[in-house]
Amino acid sequence: MSVELIMGGSVSVTMSSREIAELTGKRHDNVVRDIEKMLADVGESALNFEGTYTNEQNGQEYRCYNLPRDLTYTLIAGYRSDLRLKIVRRWMELEAVTIAPPETPEQLALRALTGLQTVVEKQKAQLALVQPKADALDRIAGLEGTFNGTEAAKELQVGPQMLFRWMDTNEWTYKRAGSANRLAYQKRINAGDLTHKTTIVVRPDGTEKAADQVRITAQGLAKLARLVPGAHLRVGDEGEAA
Repeated sequence: MSVELIMGGSVSVTMSSREIAELTGKRHDNVVRDIEKMLADVGESALNFEGTYTNEQNGQEYRCYNLPRDLTYTLIAGYRSDLRLKIVRRWMELEAVTIAPPETPEQLALRALTGLQTVVEKQKAQLALVQPKADALDRIAGLEGTFNGTEAAKELQVGPQMLFRWMDTNEWTYKRAGSANRLAYQKRINAGDLTHKTTIVVRPDGTEKAADQVRITAQGLAKLARLVPGAHLRVGDEGEAA
């Protein structure tokens, strides 16, 4: 089936001899012969309906014909009833399809602009979702100091005890037997996620002792934000660690 736009915006629909051969089960050369005889009988020039197609097997071009509905019906008038019915039904299917008129340049431009605006709006929506997280990561990355567990929990918006349990369970920190202080796993120190800071602790009797305290780096905090369930980096800039 061929559809061609002609002057005035009307549409010319034709059926090729190849499609007629396929629908009727006839050899194409026999259909071509029938068409040429029919056109001669009705006084039409075969050149007005002649076309070509390329054979997929040998790449050569062969002659075919493209007939409008009236000549197609004239052709199949001598065919068997079941073959005629196939052709008629095919025409009915094709004519039932609404062929939209061609778009003007202005309509094409408007459609392209609408599509572009849709893409931009989607990108804006996606950016709105990820921007707070990106802003928080930028802020954390810019900090030079480190965080103790309580400060880190505040930045991650989770409870301190939950954060401590997660770090103990996932080989970030641990406690030695009989010690109340947490220590960082060496692999986390080597990775730059944790560090130790020595602080002076005053005993109840007034004496002092040095104690190591685990500190979380900005890099470690960003990793914890991705790993700890329910963690979300705080966006605000208040309360930064030193």
